[in-house]
Amino acid sequence: MLRRTSLLALLAAVLLAAVGPDPTRAAADDRPFILVQSTTSTEQSGLFGHILPLFQAKTGIQVRVVAVGTGQAIKNAQNGDGDVLFVHSKPDEEKFVAEGYGVKRYDVMYNDFIVVGPKDDPAGVRGSRDAVVAFQRIAAAEAPFTSRGDDSGTHKAELKLWQAAEVDIEAASGTWYRETGSGMGPTLNTAAGMNAYALTDRGTWLNFKNPGALEILVEGDRRLFNQYGVMLVNPAKHPNVKAEAGQKFVDWLIGPEGQAAIAGYKINGQQLFFPNAPAQS
Repeated sequence: MLRRTSLLALLAAVLLAAVGPDPTRAAADDRPFILVQSTTSTEQSGLFGHILPLFQAKTGIQVRVVAVGTGQAIKNAQNGDGDVLFVHSKPDEEKFVAEGYGVKRYDVMYNDFIVVGPKDDPAGVRGSRDAVVAFQRIAAAEAPFTSRGDDSGTHKAELKLWQAAEVDIEAASGTWYRETGSGMGPTLNTAAGMNAYALTDRGTWLNFKNPGALEILVEGDRRLFNQYGVMLVNPAKHPNVKAEAGQKFVDWLIGPEGQAAIAGYKINGQQLFFPNAPAQS
């Protein structure tokens, strides 16, 4: 019996070699793809899960996303590890292009940042439309605050608010001010566990499944505006960039179909991102 089993196994191996690899699997593996360096907010909000299948169905191009903080995404793209950069820190994006790492930057969409915190609101910031005053009150109360601390676009926006509030958060680090060094979702989980305040993009918050006692306390300040931009990584700087396929994705995002797809992404009837790409001639 053992000899017969071995013989059958050998025969199967010979037949497999003769037939060759599964043509369906080979075709799937050979499909064109691009690598997009992006932020955790576009991933954790669910936006990419909504729009990428639409782009892939139209073009046949797969989009593989590396979702990290904006600072890390920019560094990755500077190293040539990606075809497209899609992030939310406009000054850094403009610098990326000015230094020759990107071809051209385009506005894509916007939403806003919000301050969330515990329902009992120990710092008394509820209803404020002045984020700087809210941050000053949080610091004065030494109320727990969780920061991403990861050089992301959200972290950069938070640091500007602390600076405007004239609060030395380096001195407070490790006391009432806690840095997670991780993405928005894990930081919100930490805030929920600690009953702490946090700055978050609205998109990730609306898709957040574990709010605990947290709720939106501060919104509406013009300083909480959150703009996203997209650009092709410069193939002149990095010849490995898939320029044609990458540009197709950029053009789709800023074109009518991509803009409509972004506007169409909603959770419980609420639109998460608002397209604002310049009109294309």
